[in-house]
Parts: sequence; structure tokens; C-alpha cells
Amino acid sequence: QVQLVESGGGLVQAGGSVRLSCAASGRTLRSYELAWFRQPPGKGREFVAGVRSGGVTDYADSVKGRFTISRDNAILNLEMNSLIPEDTALYYCAGRLKSLRSMTRRDLFDSWGQGTQVTVSS
Repeated sequence: QVQLVESGGGLVQAGGSVRLSCAASGRTLRSYELAWFRQPPGKGREFVAGVRSGGVTDYADSVKGRFTISRDNAILNLEMNSLIPEDTALYYCAGRLKSLRSMTRRDLFDSWGQGTQVTVSS
């Protein structure tokens, strides 16, 4: 496991943009498969976007064309554009060393950040 720390987020108006970042404490993320999940108020944690160690990306249908996930050896980013109120959630970054088929199942990730809040006002 690796300790992950998110930053960014906050309050933004609908149509606006936010950038989230996630870093590992004391180690590189180069070999990790990484993802962003979110938990809207009163709902379960859901997959948002993922990126494999080789750079292949995957997105939830609800964010395709609006969100972009990117990474380097040290930082995982999520650029969020054209935000809508339904994007309001606590956003978590997640990581794992194993290369597994599914990027969308939260139970297959063993490292998690503490979460950062994104609130989109209408």
C-alpha cells in the first residue's frame, strides 16, 4: 500500500473547472495503476476515471469529454471541465500495484487518499 494525498477541489459554479491532484508520500507512482472515484452525498462511491501504468485511460460515461485524467511518476491529476451540480461529491484517488482487468471496481484498489470535496453550485 501507498499513502495518497489529494489536493484541489472546492466550491465552483456550474460550467466552471477544477483541477484535482494526488501525490504519494515518499515514493513514486510510476508502477501503479491509478484512479479517481467519487462519493456524491447520500450515495455510494463510484468510478470516475482511471489510468494504467502504461498510460491507457478509462472514464465513466457521465464524465467522458469533460474530465481528463493524467499522470507522471509523482502526480495523478484530474482536470474537470464543464462541471454540473451532479458532479458534487467527495473525490478520492486510489492506487494499486497489480495490473488487473477492471479499473472500475473500488474493491480492487488497496491504497486510498482521504478525499477532497468538490461542490458545484447551480
